[in-house]
Amino acid sequence: MTSTVSPRTGGQVLVDQLILHGVQQLFCVPGESYLAVLDALHDAQIAVTVCRQEGGAAMMAEAQGKLTGQPGICFVTRGPGVTNASAGIHIAHQDSTPLIVFVGQVARGALGREAFQELDYGAVFGTMAKWVVQIDDARRVPELVSRAFHVATSGRPGPVVVALPEDMLTDAVQVADALPYTVPETHPGAAALQELAERLAAAERPVAILGGSRWSEQAVRDFVAFAQAWSLPVYCSFRRQMLFPADHDSYGGDLGLGVNPKLLARIRASDLVLVVGGRLSEIPSQGYELFDIPVPSQPLVHVHADANELGRLYRATQSIHATPQAFANALAALQPPDAVHWAAHTQAARAEYLAWSDPDPIRIPGPLQMGEVMRHLREVLPADAIFCNGAGNFATWVHRFWPFTAYASQLAPTSGSMGYGLPAGVGAKRLWPQREVVVFAGDGDFLMHGQEFATAVQYGLPIIVVLLDNAMYGTIRMHQEREYPGRVSATQLKNPDFKAYAAAFGGHGERVETTAEFAPALARARASGLPCVLHCLLDPEAITPTGTLQGIRSAAQARKPG
Repeated sequence: MTSTVSPRTGGQVLVDQLILHGVQQLFCVPGESYLAVLDALHDAQIAVTVCRQEGGAAMMAEAQGKLTGQPGICFVTRGPGVTNASAGIHIAHQDSTPLIVFVGQVARGALGREAFQELDYGAVFGTMAKWVVQIDDARRVPELVSRAFHVATSGRPGPVVVALPEDMLTDAVQVADALPYTVPETHPGAAALQELAERLAAAERPVAILGGSRWSEQAVRDFVAFAQAWSLPVYCSFRRQMLFPADHDSYGGDLGLGVNPKLLARIRASDLVLVVGGRLSEIPSQGYELFDIPVPSQPLVHVHADANELGRLYRATQSIHATPQAFANALAALQPPDAVHWAAHTQAARAEYLAWSDPDPIRIPGPLQMGEVMRHLREVLPADAIFCNGAGNFATWVHRFWPFTAYASQLAPTSGSMGYGLPAGVGAKRLWPQREVVVFAGDGDFLMHGQEFATAVQYGLPIIVVLLDNAMYGTIRMHQEREYPGRVSATQLKNPDFKAYAAAFGGHGERVETTAEFAPALARARASGLPCVLHCLLDPEAITPTGTLQGIRSAAQARKPG
């Protein structure tokens, strides 16, 4: 932190603000449009991770934002650089993750001429980011960077895009630093808490659904204590399973894709739904059909950090404007009734989850049985292992069969962005090198950002990639067979030897074709001390844990007239 007002370049002022706001790491793909920032970083106490593609850099930064609640920081160059990064920006938007993307811009004198790689960032990212700003005066860097941190973290967190004209970054200015940013917490009122307690006490079949961001390890502990005291069944929203421990007697599963039908039935039959932090968007609401819009048939208590989200889709019976952290902390003041009369309801929800998440009875076509693979992972991996995945049917194996019991142990895009798992794993391992990081990927998913395996090798990050290869874009093929049975088009893939791929980058590779081969391959990979890929070959028929392509095709054909 600089306390004087000695002349500094715009780039130096910017880096000083990052340090002042607590930034310790950032991700980038270098570009000539922000060379002055790269020069200022040369002597700064910030760990810089150089990535191979801007989308990967943005996803790594977003992953750190998701794990810490502090803005992930990404630097990319103008034009094609920032458009490459747009997938990560979109993830941060839909996942409510604090992220700040700094992007170079053409010199101020060339603006508006469609100069080399020029973009109007407000027009391009205005609907994707919480705020887009261009800093044209280096003296305003402290002001606008401070605002970027506040916007990214307040209310419903999200991405901020900051454009940096290259000549502004070389201007020498005298300007004082800002103060470190702070995140305001919105607390629930005593009357609102008392009303909630009365609603709960009067209910017969209440449930809680946890989602969104602005949680913390302490907030999870606080809500666990509340659920324990009230014997309340708790479900997690789509890809938010780290918000409640799966080994707790109150946990009933998650509202994701391919959800347990008994879970849905229990929520539909509930007479009070407490939603904390989440938006009940398309996936957790099961295509907006689980709850009626605008007025749900079940009494709904909606708790959210952003007032704009309350009443946006659902007219709640009770709306509470509060952050998950403040709300969970305040729940300790609520005294449960002497006898919780829905205990059997909670026990039944728990039993349904345990039966659904048991991998032992799962059998799929082919010699590699993923149910047994998941059972082995549950036996040998630490409980706080960080699981990362992108998008595809392969992710079901993690979401359904891995018991998330630790906060900050899940990195998965609620936006459904493919290619996320590997960059997220790099971001997680760069942040917490002592934690074990496991990336689940499909063959199509992996190669969308497979080049970031080189980043893992460069920085000595021994992540484990479990790569499930069925030689197709499996999710799309599944839908294709359902809608157009037998008419395979544009979903088949011819893949490389991923074991050799890993070795070519300087990592460790294993080829796994049978169940018996998985455990020793995993042991060798973990012992290697290198980033590794376990190339697991799946029978293409094994499209889901309980369904086959032929089964989906036959069912679709049976529905067709004639």
